[in-house]
Amino acid sequence: MESDAPHNAILWNDEGEQTVPQRLIGEEPLSIRVQGNPYAVVMRTPGDEIAHVAGFCLGEGIADRPDDLGSIAFCDGADTNVVTVALTTERRSAVSDHLERRNYISQSSCGLCGKEMVEELYQLIQPIEDDGTRIHPADALSLIECLPAHQPLRTRTRAAHAAALYSPDLERLSAAEDVGRHNALDKTIGRLFLEKELDRAKVLVMSSRISYELVQKAARARIPIFLAVSRPTALAVELAASLNMTLACLAKGEGLFIFCGKERFQGNPTEAS
Repeated sequence: MESDAPHNAILWNDEGEQTVPQRLIGEEPLSIRVQGNPYAVVMRTPGDEIAHVAGFCLGEGIADRPDDLGSIAFCDGADTNVVTVALTTERRSAVSDHLERRNYISQSSCGLCGKEMVEELYQLIQPIEDDGTRIHPADALSLIECLPAHQPLRTRTRAAHAAALYSPDLERLSAAEDVGRHNALDKTIGRLFLEKELDRAKVLVMSSRISYELVQKAARARIPIFLAVSRPTALAVELAASLNMTLACLAKGEGLFIFCGKERFQGNPTEAS
């Protein structure tokens, strides 16, 4: 399975038509099975499947710690679109009701208004403690503007979203790309989660808009600062504010739009990596 593939296209302009080679981003289904049962099917760019599923499990509340995952493995070898998760006996017992319910909040909002959704998510996710993480607004802006430098797949295809995680001193810890913004975030969180290094991540940068689902995933990973290229939804800001998370996005030609948690933007500027 390839993350991208060649494809010819016809370029039309005032000078006529010509055939030009292009690179198109790959998109295939990934079936996630938990305890032998189908749990979800997501459309994603092939690659980083194990990290992707680990991050997905953290975001969904299936796992709280890497040790909750007994195993994550491909079905019938790596060249497949099915990954199965086996939980430890203790964790399986703790989330048995969750696994049996099929109306997961992160997958369906049917019958829920925005206020109800925030209230229910607030009950499931504890607010993020203020651990003293602070960055200068100029560094936040630099991290957003530098994100394309960590997007080789986007460079080839112009169609990939990206997520990157940084330490408080702006060391880049993990980055991932995918056709889906949720998948990119699951992958980059999943890598650190499996390496038991997720507690080092304090700043998240994404190429997309900020939706409430992304805030939910970031909060599950205990990431206090969320930066993005595009603006958040109103529901995302409401949820982030209730969880003590900082949200900001690029204000092209102007700087940053800060929507909540502005107290984390202070200190002296440093050099973003």
